[in-house]
Amino acid sequence: MESQDDKQSVAATGEVPGSAPPVAQDAGPASPEASTASDPQSPEAGYSDYDDNYGYADPGSPDPAATVLSEAAAPAAVAVSAAPPPPPPPAAHLEEKEEEGDDEAGMLRMSFLEHLEELRQRIIKSLLGVGVAFVFSLIFVNDLWQIVSSPAIQALRQVGIKDPRLAMLTPTESFQVIWVKLPILTATFLASPWILYQIWAFIAPGLYRRERRWAGPFVVCTAGLFILGGLFAYFVAFKLGLAFLLGIGVGNNVQPVVSLTEYFNLFVNVALGMGLVFELPVLIFFLALLRIVTPRWLLANSRYAILIIVVIAALITPTPDVINLMIISVPMALLYFVGVFAAYLLTLSRERRRFPFFILFLIVAGFLLVFAGGVYVAITKFGFHLQAAWPYLVK
Repeated sequence: MESQDDKQSVAATGEVPGSAPPVAQDAGPASPEASTASDPQSPEAGYSDYDDNYGYADPGSPDPAATVLSEAAAPAAVAVSAAPPPPPPPAAHLEEKEEEGDDEAGMLRMSFLEHLEELRQRIIKSLLGVGVAFVFSLIFVNDLWQIVSSPAIQALRQVGIKDPRLAMLTPTESFQVIWVKLPILTATFLASPWILYQIWAFIAPGLYRRERRWAGPFVVCTAGLFILGGLFAYFVAFKLGLAFLLGIGVGNNVQPVVSLTEYFNLFVNVALGMGLVFELPVLIFFLALLRIVTPRWLLANSRYAILIIVVIAALITPTPDVINLMIISVPMALLYFVGVFAAYLLTLSRERRRFPFFILFLIVAGFLLVFAGGVYVAITKFGFHLQAAWPYLVK
């Protein structure tokens, strides 16, 4: 018989005194990890304890530190995403980058035989241009010969020859000089822009796209300087040198007789020589364009350049006197510094800087005003007057 106290205990706890404790119903099959972790004798349980004791986390479980860092970085990521995007680069910078990227793509790849074929075509086109100019010169050959022979006639007249003429020593000399050599020389100067354009067209495929923009300035400046050199030789250097040479022997029982061939050969040497010498600024500019020389280096070695210029002028000048040597060498030295100035402008362009052309214009204008004022004073106060020949201002 159960006592009253036992009945009350059964009603309160639901357990019968003296019986085994109730076994919980299995909610499902136990996972291997759970059974292994609950068994203290299994090796996996030992590794789990090792990981917990020495701070190695389970790869499958989330890292608490990474979770804290991600939560802390979340506001910063939101702030970065909310910040406005940086402004786009300028359009000019993008165009420059595109041009630099397209430079090599724009270069024409040619084989050696293709280069030879291109050279042959350019030579043929240059000769055709010279041929057209030659035919055009034949129309005015008599007028051209009067112009070319004028310095000889004036020089002979200065040394006392009453009826100055050039001598024809062989029957074919007149035909060779007047009807062949003179038109060829004239055609060379007339066709010089076309010849220089063909030279540029031959080397242009090997240049970058930005370097091909120099085609127009190259042709204009090179041809202009070549023609300007020929004009300088005709009006200044050749006239003075010829008068000096003819005047050396007069008065010593010497009768000056000048042949057509000798006179024209001297004229060609001086004219072509001065034409090539006047290309010095273009040569210096292209050396600077290829980064072979710099304006600083050119100025530092200007004394050696002037020495070389004097030697070249001595070879070109038809007379050995100092005056004619200076007439040739001084313009050449000025042309050298013009080339240095062109190289300096190129350097400024590479460095994205500008030259103060307005200040240069004011300086040049002031110099011209001072020079004109000096000439005016010399004419009005000291009795000088102007003439068409050198030295142009005489008393």
